[in-house]
Amino acid sequence: MRNAENVKGIAARAAMWSARHRTLAILGWIAFVVGVTVLSGQIGTRDAVDSDYGHGDSGRADHIVQQAGFPVEPAGEMVIVQNRAGTDRSAAIADLTRQLHTTPNVTDVQPPIESADKRSSLITFGIAGDPETAKERVGPALDTVARVQASHRDLYIAEGGDASGDKLIGDDLDKGLNRLGMLSIPVTLGILLVAFGAVVSALLPVALAVTAVVGAIGLLAAASRLAPADETTMHVMLLVGLAVGVDYCLFYIKRERDERRAGADAHRALVIAAQTSGRSIWVSGLTVIVAMAGMFFTFDTTFVSFAVGTILVVATAILGSLTVLPAMLSALGDRVDAVKIPGLYRRRSDGRLWNGFLRLVLAKPLISAMVAVGALAVIAAPVLDLRTKGQGIEDLTPNAPIVQAYKAVDAAFPSKTSPAEVVVEASSVKGVQFDRQLAGFKRAVAASGGKLTGPVEVRINPAGTVAVVSVGLVGEEALDTLRQNVVPATFGRIGGATALVTGEKAGNADFNARLDASLPWVFGFVLGLAFLLLLVSFRSVVVAFTGVVLNLLSVAAAYGMLVWVFQYGHFEKQLQFQAASGLTNWMPLFLFIILFGLSMDYHVFVLSRIREGYDRGLSTRQAVREGIGRTAGVITSAAVVMVAVFALFATLPLASTKQLGVGLAAAVLLDATIIRAVLLPAVMALLGEKNWYLPRWLGWLPQIAHEPAPQALADGPARGERELTPVA
Repeated sequence: MRNAENVKGIAARAAMWSARHRTLAILGWIAFVVGVTVLSGQIGTRDAVDSDYGHGDSGRADHIVQQAGFPVEPAGEMVIVQNRAGTDRSAAIADLTRQLHTTPNVTDVQPPIESADKRSSLITFGIAGDPETAKERVGPALDTVARVQASHRDLYIAEGGDASGDKLIGDDLDKGLNRLGMLSIPVTLGILLVAFGAVVSALLPVALAVTAVVGAIGLLAAASRLAPADETTMHVMLLVGLAVGVDYCLFYIKRERDERRAGADAHRALVIAAQTSGRSIWVSGLTVIVAMAGMFFTFDTTFVSFAVGTILVVATAILGSLTVLPAMLSALGDRVDAVKIPGLYRRRSDGRLWNGFLRLVLAKPLISAMVAVGALAVIAAPVLDLRTKGQGIEDLTPNAPIVQAYKAVDAAFPSKTSPAEVVVEASSVKGVQFDRQLAGFKRAVAASGGKLTGPVEVRINPAGTVAVVSVGLVGEEALDTLRQNVVPATFGRIGGATALVTGEKAGNADFNARLDASLPWVFGFVLGLAFLLLLVSFRSVVVAFTGVVLNLLSVAAAYGMLVWVFQYGHFEKQLQFQAASGLTNWMPLFLFIILFGLSMDYHVFVLSRIREGYDRGLSTRQAVREGIGRTAGVITSAAVVMVAVFALFATLPLASTKQLGVGLAAAVLLDATIIRAVLLPAVMALLGEKNWYLPRWLGWLPQIAHEPAPQALADGPARGERELTPVA
């Protein structure tokens, strides 16, 4: 655009160029999405493998094992036979053993072992073939165990293992994730139909969000060459892509729609939308990207993959919102309201409810602020009791048969469900020296007071250079005992050897240590850059500071809600979970990043509208009333979409996904109501002109226009520029 039209900023210029060259912009967007999708199909996405994960000693140990050349073992399965009404297990064990030997795909059936309390027996076996696809062949074994259980009803007989777990748990989770992907789009569309009251207006945000997600997934294939993709990254991309894609379209369409209804012609409406909502999308998108980039500081494969995926989908949504969306609005004109829904379509929405509530808040800002802070404090109070833990079998739906089987095996045979593994690497692990230390290790296990439990099992690689020694852990102190006392006093004494502990508990401990070390960097990076972006965008230290604080309050309230539900055990029956000692260890950090980014999304949009009024000469209180009043409808619509989509995660079988869904949905709901509708206007009304305080030494910050110059609006397009064609 020419400067004669006074359209400033990259967002507005891109939007107006796209509106004037709408055919090129629309075809270019389609070509981009199709092109990257085809390219991704050609080059493929590099998925993360086991060696890409892990931290600390457990990560190093896993890498040693992977490089040691151990033969591929069949997927392991185990069947527990336990006393219940009956106490004679011999007949059932004999029957089970006999039938397993004749069951297709079953191999290496081991003799039964007895538990320490003499109440349980365990039979282990393998599923022949590739362990990665064993779930496809475990069905006959599950059927055999079910038949034996039916013949011996006075005993408890159940199967668990790698293959059955993948089949019964993994398939259930995959179905849930696929169902979520299928439901999220129609749910979003249904809410937008109610919000807009017109089919075309509702379809535009969904179409842009979906194509942005598809395009970003295509770009992920190329990015995975630098950072391998975690298998759940695409689901997170869909979650974030729908949220921001729909939000950005809502902001843009609502503003253009409002200006058209207020009497502006097509050119003026698009200029205003580009200069205001377009700029808000640009600033908001950068803030969300900054928040997502904080995950890089974890140096964890899953978080880095999430960071890459979410940054790509947000950047793609921004690109679409500033190019193809203005082009579509220019092409549609007033037909953006086509196919009106009787009873839902309203030419004007005066927002009486929100405006009436806002008048009450602004009439008593101090009381309103105190009430809002008090409510948030009550909701956030349980955060003082927040604890974290690694993921375990207790995170699955408690009534699932395989979960009950795992719990029974874990109680009777701790070394079988999640044993610790001591990985010993030396020039040779077949000599007298290793055997002597192995005997000492077994004596230490027997003398550990029950913290370590056998049987101790040993695997040695074909080269004889790496041994994996398995031992059971009982209690919270067992891992420290093993790592700090037993291993150094035994295998640690082998000359030139490396002895490291891995396994589920060791991996969780090392993961927690990695997260703890990264927290200051993540929080500092996200909060610091968000503050700087707000400072530059609104030229106010106070606005930047209050924006960061309000978003932290929203996150704290979400944490408190999660503790109240998942640690204290409220709504266990409704959500189908079992209260645990803590939240999933990665949840607080991930929620902080996602929530902070999405909360800033709203915040930037609302603040932009407030600053727009202030720059027109309104007082701060008047600008707050107008800005929040005019954005209340779109904020409510966007929040309802997010809450509905996020709530779908609470239907998945894992406690971690339930925590994610409840945490995100609750935080967005609180953010759109208590934070944006009460606390923000109350605080800004109390501060008055102090909201816009900028120290003199920061006067060099750029002046960023929040509204097109009046002359530009009156005069229309600059000479030589093609005016936007009205569409009836």
